Amino acid sequence: MFNELKKKREVSKKIKEVRIRNRKASFEYFIEQEFDAGIVLTGPEVKSLRDGKATISEAYCFLTDTGISIKGMHIAEFKNAGYVEQSPYRDRSLLLNKHELKKLRNKMKDQGYTLIPLELFFAESGYAKIKIGLARGKKNYDKRQDIKSKDVKREMDRYR
Repeated sequence: MFNELKKKREVSKKIKEVRIRNRKASFEYFIEQEFDAGIVLTGPEVKSLRDGKATISEAYCFLTDTGISIKGMHIAEFKNAGYVEQSPYRDRSLLLNKHELKKLRNKMKDQGYTLIPLELFFAESGYAKIKIGLARGKKNYDKRQDIKSKDVKREMDRYR
């Protein structure tokens, strides 16, 4: 019986890896530091995440009195949730260490810094995690420079 349970756990770990990325983040911001944070979710939200039904491209993080929360992250409703009330755009709390929170609070006092979600994934432990970045906004000329460098790199790769 123990071996059967062990096999079931191994099979459940082989479920496809879910990584939801914010592709606009590197184009819109200079990312200076990255932090991995836990995220407080309900059961149906976790099931929707495992199906890959979430977006973080319009989301942003903000400081509260007790910690950090994320706003604008969309997690689709899980259709078999039963009686549990689901709201796709609710604010969700992030879980960080005291040391990391203090560091982020000090950096956020500086002008021009913002916290943006970069990637939503499941850790090896099975918990949902979100990678947030301490970022500074890019100007239009910085964005044009990025586009130009990507085009040059693409041209160089064609001739190889």
